[in-house]
Amino acid sequence: MSAVQQTDLSRLRRHTLEQLRDRMSGTGHWAEVERCAPRLHAALSELGPVRDRVVMVAYGGGKDSAYTTAFVRAMQLRLFAEFGETFRLRVVTMRHAGMPRPVMDNIDRTYAALNLYPDPDCEMLLVDGDDIAEFDVDLPQRPHVIARNRLDVLVTGHRTLGDGRPTFCNACNLSAAHAFGLGASHDGGVDIIITGDSPTEQRTYLLWIHRLADRMAVAPSKEERKGFGGTLRTIDNIGRAYFTDIFGDAPELLQERRVHHDTPAQLRFFSIYDDTAYDSGDHWELLTGFLGFQFDDVAFSFSESDCGNPALMAHIRGLKCERVYGREYADGIAEYVTFGTQLMQKKEFPPNLIEMISARYRGPGAVERMRAAMDAYAADIFGLTEEHLVCLVSSPFTDGAAGLPAYVKAEQPGLLPHTERLVALCTTATEPSAEDAALVTELERFSGLPLAQVRRLAGHTGRSRTGMGQSGVVDLILNGDPHKLTITTRHSAGGPEVSELISGR
Repeated sequence: MSAVQQTDLSRLRRHTLEQLRDRMSGTGHWAEVERCAPRLHAALSELGPVRDRVVMVAYGGGKDSAYTTAFVRAMQLRLFAEFGETFRLRVVTMRHAGMPRPVMDNIDRTYAALNLYPDPDCEMLLVDGDDIAEFDVDLPQRPHVIARNRLDVLVTGHRTLGDGRPTFCNACNLSAAHAFGLGASHDGGVDIIITGDSPTEQRTYLLWIHRLADRMAVAPSKEERKGFGGTLRTIDNIGRAYFTDIFGDAPELLQERRVHHDTPAQLRFFSIYDDTAYDSGDHWELLTGFLGFQFDDVAFSFSESDCGNPALMAHIRGLKCERVYGREYADGIAEYVTFGTQLMQKKEFPPNLIEMISARYRGPGAVERMRAAMDAYAADIFGLTEEHLVCLVSSPFTDGAAGLPAYVKAEQPGLLPHTERLVALCTTATEPSAEDAALVTELERFSGLPLAQVRRLAGHTGRSRTGMGQSGVVDLILNGDPHKLTITTRHSAGGPEVSELISGR
């Protein structure tokens, strides 16, 4: 870098530092930067020259990770101001199908506000499955990632009657671990990963992972569990067992869902939990005024500000009440909004954000507007129609296709004369005959699933309507998850009150 370029870079960094100091001083967050930066500098110095060290931040596109990215950028610039050199910053975003364009726009505005793009010591990566690229707000979604996410949603949804958390989050969480591993090992790897979790939270999470691996009988040896790579190896073992249970002997499907665990041996975690608070109400102006964060109607749904899937979970609850329980769509929406509100309160969301979400479902025509928005979202993001989702919440294929006759009678009356043959197609392993080709086409049309996966579902026990039974490995991952609640509902119009366990985000 020439002297002129170095001068321009120093000027850019000073300007950005001053902007951050001005924005963060009024709320006390700058004092937190001043307190945390020396700790980070000391941790980096133990590993060698600070200018050669790489610090990684995972930026999912939500409000909390946006603030974390700004906080770490402030420390990077603060150390440069004091020492004339600083660490390299790597920001990694894992993208999945449920991350709509407004989330990418929020990330782009954050990077621009923090002047990451012109700074050679800043690297912004976008991980799509196994693909790593420099972040580009206009980079289209990868079709193979969308297809993978779609299949995961459909198969898990059928196993759990469309319960929100496992349907949308089980596979996604495993993908996030994979993206973490890829980001941490890419191009020479990183030295430190910044986390907002407390040491206690980190230990609790590790203990949960290892206990889950033990329960699934896939725990690696004690030696193989060591370090971040060992944790990822354990998660990979869990993922392989999970997807084998779902897809069976399908090497290609299993291989593309592996979790990368070849990470640098010297990798450390650095928690900023004790140094700064994540309450978005405390740094609202930083988020919305400086970083340009916008709470989009789809991208910000219930407890998530980087994903539209929670609003789709509410939609699926509405469809279940309407088409399975014989009640009103609005009844299911009301149940999920109540659940989602309690979840946001538990996570200490600012009241204005809780009100923002709840208001979308109130007033004349509100529920109908959200239903139309979610039908459009499901079609645009996953290629799923309402017909597919109704089939999903009906779950007609599990337990040897025991529910298929009732589903056909209610939802596919034109196929009633072929019900017996449809059940046979779902429950036998023989190659369909030429005369069955049209029925296979119909089966795949209304379910959205290939015949092989329909048959795999037929061999599994489905979840009970109470949500309290086990559906094998799928529900093992949900055990101990805080994103669930037992609600009082009715499983038929005018029927008795019953308890049902639901989950979501």
